[in-house]
Amino acid sequence: MNAQQFKEQMKKKTYIKAGCEMHLHMHEAAQRARKITAEMNNTFRTAEELRDLFSELTGKKVDESFGLFPPFYADYGQNITVGKNVFINSGCCFQDQGGIEIGDNVLIGQQVVIATLNHELAPENRADMLPAPVKIGNGVWIGAHATVLPGITIGNGAVVAAGAVVTKDVPENTVVGGVPARVIKSINR
Repeated sequence: MNAQQFKEQMKKKTYIKAGCEMHLHMHEAAQRARKITAEMNNTFRTAEELRDLFSELTGKKVDESFGLFPPFYADYGQNITVGKNVFINSGCCFQDQGGIEIGDNVLIGQQVVIATLNHELAPENRADMLPAPVKIGNGVWIGAHATVLPGITIGNGAVVAAGAVVTKDVPENTVVGGVPARVIKSINR
């Protein structure tokens, strides 16, 4: 299985049985992602070098407006898409097998976790996984230490408060916070 075939299966939200071809591909791809992120994280890199390494990680050229403060971690790397004028602060962890789409003008705070896989609840199948993509709209700000769970869509202009755990979709132009995150207020423009 190659990355393109894997991503097609993830778009279909194909169930990942432990030990199957998709699962084995994930483990192989994780080695690649760890190698590239180690290059990002273990020495000083210029903004241009970080953009080049992030482009290598994702397999897609990122815009010159993209910014990243290492360290950065990704489990897969090849299922992340970022728009223009995106900034990812230090210590972020992206579990991107299920797909992470980030719009334009997005700020992601320190140590944000974005997850796209759930494990099966039944103990005998706990190693099996259920993918679900995360979509982050334009103009979103995700505060430090927030966690975004699988299958979530964050609407344009929304703010996720620091430390929030996002378990449900976030409406456009709202501020959410807490554990689990709930709407705190609307953003009047």
